[in-house]
Amino acid sequence: MLTIEREIRDAIVAHARRDHPDEACGVVAGLEGSDRPTRLVPMLNAAMSPTFYEFDSGDLFRLYRDMDERGEVPVVIYHSHTATEAYPSRTDVSIAQEPFAHYVLVSTRDGAHESGPVDFRSYRIVDGEVTEEEVIVVERYADDVPDPKRESA
Repeated sequence: MLTIEREIRDAIVAHARRDHPDEACGVVAGLEGSDRPTRLVPMLNAAMSPTFYEFDSGDLFRLYRDMDERGEVPVVIYHSHTATEAYPSRTDVSIAQEPFAHYVLVSTRDGAHESGPVDFRSYRIVDGEVTEEEVIVVERYADDVPDPKRESA
């Protein structure tokens, strides 16, 4: 199950809409061992494609170095599908390298890139096996306390 704050969920959706018709992509980092996505890091789709996403290798290297310095891990790895449902493609499954991450997909098809509800779904992808999981959207995490590390990138 993925529990995510509404503000982060809405920012992921806004990113997907903004980058449409290309796929949007990014990471939501969280403290190691917490399974709590707290710091949104929108990334540039280096492929600039409506059917494929690719993180820029330099940007990804810098992100992982930054997460390491902060004691974070990628809790959510997200991208959008612009013309298909929010379900991992064979390519998505083949490039999934983080067995503990939640893989979030947002579909902006059928006018969802302009307004209205979007398909926002989360999966675990381990050893090529895709398992959909429930998404719980909360206003704030129940035990949330101010954290100086919690800032948008």
